[in-house]
Amino acid sequence: MGERLKNKVAIVTGAGAVGPGWGNGKATSVLFAQEGAKVFATDINLAAAEETKSIIDKEGGICTVHKVDVSKSEEVKAMVERCIEIYGRIDILHNNVGVVVPGGPVETSEETWDRIMAINLKSMFLTCKYVLPHMEKQGGGVIINISSIAAIRYTGIPYITYYTTKAGILGFTQCVALQYAAKNIRANAILPGLMHTPMFVEPLKQAYAGGDIEKMFEIRNKQCPTGKMGDAWDVAYAALYLASDEAKYVTGTQLVVDGGITCKFA
Repeated sequence: MGERLKNKVAIVTGAGAVGPGWGNGKATSVLFAQEGAKVFATDINLAAAEETKSIIDKEGGICTVHKVDVSKSEEVKAMVERCIEIYGRIDILHNNVGVVVPGGPVETSEETWDRIMAINLKSMFLTCKYVLPHMEKQGGGVIINISSIAAIRYTGIPYITYYTTKAGILGFTQCVALQYAAKNIRANAILPGLMHTPMFVEPLKQAYAGGDIEKMFEIRNKQCPTGKMGDAWDVAYAALYLASDEAKYVTGTQLVVDGGITCKFA
């Protein structure tokens, strides 16, 4: 066990993977715990969060799980209040919730547009709304928002709600970072590239390869300059750096974790 986050309390939203394997939130939760953080692992799927907690428990870490729909204000408020009740403070807010639905502006229904805006973008507004007063009161904190290279590049798949929300996260993060910079509260965004995580398998398999998952992996790997996609641990280690005191002078930044693919697309 490390000590880079010793005695820190971290809320991680989307802490459970949506399928077999390691998602960004799951890996980040485990890594934060390995580095000494007390992890408040939240997810709309409580069983998924409990799976993450079981890994942390086996390694001797500290974790509490909580079920929440982060698109609903009253549930986010209750989540924050419970974390404060249990741990007394919130040092790190890691916003990891996001969903992908293929479709351009014509194909996307208004209902889908509103739903994705609420899950991917409004959720970060709500968590910050209720967490920031506690961070301000305690004299500091760190916010990490998971965006995507889809915020700054067209990645070849038409999912307009994803591009829009991930770009919105960048502006949102910069606003929080600058408003709270003098209050010892840092806010940064991570922009993962093409990653081998459960989140993308079901939504994108038809768009890439007509339902052939292995073919989809092959195509995505070939798109990357490194010859392979990144994984959840690449994102988790970036989050660990931003959450730690090693990044005490880093705020308002957009940390790209993509194996160089945005250089290729530039």
